[in-house]
Amino acid sequence: MNRVKALVAGCLMAVLAVPSAFAAVDREKLLTEPGVFGTFAVFKVDGDWWKLDKAARGSAAAEVKAVFQKHADNVATDTYLLRGLSEKADFFVRVHSIEMLNNQNFLVDLMGTTLGKYLQNTNTFNGITKKANYVPGFPDDLKAAMKTPPDPGAKPYVIIVPIRKDAEWWITGQDGRGAMMKEHTDATVAYLKAVKRKLYHASGLDDLDFITYFETGKLDDFNNLVIGLERVKENRHNKQFGSPTLLGTIRPLDEILEILAR
Repeated sequence: MNRVKALVAGCLMAVLAVPSAFAAVDREKLLTEPGVFGTFAVFKVDGDWWKLDKAARGSAAAEVKAVFQKHADNVATDTYLLRGLSEKADFFVRVHSIEMLNNQNFLVDLMGTTLGKYLQNTNTFNGITKKANYVPGFPDDLKAAMKTPPDPGAKPYVIIVPIRKDAEWWITGQDGRGAMMKEHTDATVAYLKAVKRKLYHASGLDDLDFITYFETGKLDDFNNLVIGLERVKENRHNKQFGSPTLLGTIRPLDEILEILAR
């Protein structure tokens, strides 16, 4: 009997020792691997929120923290402050998981909190990360340049630019699109140290085709980067570029809640 128990215990330990594809604490995989669903939920705080007394706002903030903790096993979250840089929204949350349902469940619970009842969900973008489509066809010198490590300094600013392509882009052959994307990428090389970028594919998951996410500490470099991208041929196929463009700062949840609870 003891031998059987030992075998069962050993099998159980072996099962528990097998890591999941994306462990709850492994943000790095969720932020770097393909096949991950990303949701950007943008919120504006209703004016009636500020009519609540400070104690009520503080209690509501604690409720929001509990929602983030409840879903920590299934989603990785990042929070950003738009207030002061946008009249259209106050903050947004970026949510990553291996199932879109997890993103939805988290946001449903967030909007069900006391604070959530005072939030207007001004925009929601949904996308998925994928392996690079065009990079394999780029020349070796460009591939090497794309591996330029970013500057080690802080990158407190975040910019979100949703993009929708026209029909001509999608019916253009792979070689034609590849040539335009090479020109596009050439225009970004000078800014790789100052601007960090992440791409989400949104076709069929949203009314967009791409969600582009940027972090930088140098908004002047980002401004010049966008001007450079507006000059390449690929830009002719951008049916939508921004609208909205979100400019904010990366802030921890506690700091955003403290601002909202003042």
